[in-house]
Amino acid sequence: MVKQQGFTLIEILIVMAIIGLLAGLVGPKIFGGFEQAKCNQAKAQLKNIEVALDQHRLDTGKYPRALEGLLTNTVSSNRWSGPYLKQQNVPTDPWEHPYQYKFPGTKGGDYDLYSLGGDGVEGGQGCPNEDINNWKSS
Repeated sequence: MVKQQGFTLIEILIVMAIIGLLAGLVGPKIFGGFEQAKCNQAKAQLKNIEVALDQHRLDTGKYPRALEGLLTNTVSSNRWSGPYLKQQNVPTDPWEHPYQYKFPGTKGGDYDLYSLGGDGVEGGQGCPNEDINNWKSS
C-alpha cells in the first residue's frame, strides 16, 4: 500500500499567513520607492524646463508667456533659436499632469513653475502628493 502525502489545511494556512505578512512588510517599501522615484523625476524635469526657460530669455530678452513658447516662436523674435526642449510637446509630470507655469511669477521669482504632484491638486504633504516647484528648495 502506497501512503499518499500532502499538506494539511493548517500547514497551508500557516504558509499563506507568512506570505501575507511578508507582502505587508515588503510591498509598501517597493511602492514607496516607486513614488519617490516619480518625485525625483519631476524635480529633474522641472530643472530641465527651467534651463530651457532661461535659455529662451537669454536669446529673446524675455520669458515666454506659456511653456509652448519653448517649442515655437510665440514672441515673434528673430533672435529666437529654439525649440528649447528636445520633445515635440511640453512634457507632463510623471503623474501625467501638465506642469503649471505662470509668468510673471507670484512667488518671488521671474516665473512660477510647478507640478501638482501625484494628487493633481495644490498643496499636499510628502511624496507623492506634495507640490514640486521652483521657488522652494526641497
